[in-house]
Amino acid sequence: MMGSGGMSGSGFFFGGPWMWILLIVIVVVVIAVIKMAAGNSSGKTSQPEDTPLEILKKRYARGEIDEQEFNQRRKKLED
Repeated sequence: MMGSGGMSGSGFFFGGPWMWILLIVIVVVVIAVIKMAAGNSSGKTSQPEDTPLEILKKRYARGEIDEQEFNQRRKKLED
């Protein structure tokens, strides 16, 4: 015969130190998730995309286009 002072059932888990440990773990996890979400959205600033003229300059610098093509395209972009 088991008395009411035994460690069976949910009385030990929800009424003892395990409840506090579980509660602390849940709070820590929730805070960590909130910090990670806030860090991802506000911590990174997106770099603006290159303008067409900057892209053209990079292509010329890499040797993808020659000077004549660079000048033609630059004039079209500036018009």
